[in-house]
Amino acid sequence: MMTKGEKPETISPMSHIWIKDIKEDDQVHGRYLVKVKKTGQTKNGDPFISITLSDRTGDVESRVWENALELSSLFNEGAILEVEGHATSYKSRIQLVLSNLKVADEEDPIIFLESAPRDIDEMMGALRGIITKIKDSHLKALSNRFVSDRSFTELFKRAPAAKNFHHNYIGGLLEHTLAVCEMSLRVTEQYQNLDRDLMITGAFLHDIGKVREFRYDTWIEYSDEGRLFGHLVQGIEMVDEKLAGIKNFPDEKALRLKHIILSHHGEYEFGSPKRPKFLEAFALHLIDDLDAKMNGLGRFMEKDMKEGAWTDFNKMFGRYFLKDRLSPVKEEKYPVPAHDDKQKVLFNEYRKT
Repeated sequence: MMTKGEKPETISPMSHIWIKDIKEDDQVHGRYLVKVKKTGQTKNGDPFISITLSDRTGDVESRVWENALELSSLFNEGAILEVEGHATSYKSRIQLVLSNLKVADEEDPIIFLESAPRDIDEMMGALRGIITKIKDSHLKALSNRFVSDRSFTELFKRAPAAKNFHHNYIGGLLEHTLAVCEMSLRVTEQYQNLDRDLMITGAFLHDIGKVREFRYDTWIEYSDEGRLFGHLVQGIEMVDEKLAGIKNFPDEKALRLKHIILSHHGEYEFGSPKRPKFLEAFALHLIDDLDAKMNGLGRFMEKDMKEGAWTDFNKMFGRYFLKDRLSPVKEEKYPVPAHDDKQKVLFNEYRKT
């Protein structure tokens, strides 16, 4: 099946079989990223490997039934495998039974890392346009120190916003940040007691720590710094670094801005060290949560491979979702008698009483 020194042949993105296109009974040959690898035993005690293979279009569960112990030692999670297999259907979902696999040393990241659907430079231009709307001189100076930092903007334009659920692709952080900024503008038009400049600045900076939290070459993973500190702490550090170069920045504005960053997850159980404690922080949390969930849920529904109108069960939300039109309800037609003498007699007897 495979030798460690064997050199895989080149598979271009043009010939790659995308996971979203795999159908039952297809013969599959392609390169895929190993997201999850588990070993197990059948009821008879025979070992097997369970692998979640991935490309930029989705994931597919796969099984290796033969030579499982030997092959398991050759790769780990994060490896790129060139595989051959047969697509079957298990519990209404596509599953691959692999007959051959080998480790690929190099591959074009474009196969594995999805990019934001909207042009990155266009989004960055739109974000810069919103930042120009900030009137407060101190908040404007802070925001400009970030957008004029070339090393920061290069990272910011490419970084994902998450590993799994929402905006988990190249340019995802920029797309999410722009959406939160745009919605913040609309919300401040509706609720005019909100500080518009603080909302824009908080929306722009709420997730900046993610440029340090993730690494992304062929897949999205947490950096060591990201695992140890997380993007909330890293975001505060980055703001403090920029504030150090601004004279006489008001302490209250700095405190409020940092609180927005620390509290935007909303609740302790969602990883927020503080819950929002003033209107702008509370509004920003709701806007951030809305955009993240609409993107994540929309992508879940788009990539769902279960047949029928309903998605597979979503563990995060604890429910199935309707992704298509409901099947029309068939109405049973029962013959209606022209007249019912028995019913007429009973009705007449009732009228006499």
